Amino acid sequence: MERVIIDMDEVIADPMGDMITWYESQYGNKVDYSKMAGSWIKGFPEEHHQLVWDRLKAPGFFRNLPVMKDSVEVLKEMNQKYEIFIVSAAMEFPNSLKDKYDWLQEHFPFFSWRQITLCGDKRLVYGDYMIDDHTRNLVHFPGKKLLYTTPHNLLETEYERLGSWADAEKLFLK
Repeated sequence: MERVIIDMDEVIADPMGDMITWYESQYGNKVDYSKMAGSWIKGFPEEHHQLVWDRLKAPGFFRNLPVMKDSVEVLKEMNQKYEIFIVSAAMEFPNSLKDKYDWLQEHFPFFSWRQITLCGDKRLVYGDYMIDDHTRNLVHFPGKKLLYTTPHNLLETEYERLGSWADAEKLFLK
């Protein structure tokens, strides 16, 4: 059975969308998507970067994130055909560990605890495919690398892209 490594944030969970909704409602400012190359935090006004970082690090932030469209349905079906592991580099935000686990149990209850890896560095994982939004996680991966499209990686050209979970369905299930 082929192994598929799947990132969590910006791939199946939407922290950027949640942060933008919160920020625009709290401060009345729009984010600038054109400045997000490399990091979506750059799209927020510089004087508010610390506010964004503080919210990311706060307990509970990762617990109630929106789910990426079609991810539940596609991954439920993929889980029948592939060995799936959800791998999140969660140590940068230690408060996120329980939040992420609880979020996964709520939205993806078909994944067992054995299929969830919350780690510091993704170089420890291997598989046939990796779906991630950060090239830093793909660069060392020995299998097929799939870059999940998000505003912060639009300028990246080295990797095959997945623009949605509908694209993943076509690739993995058709």
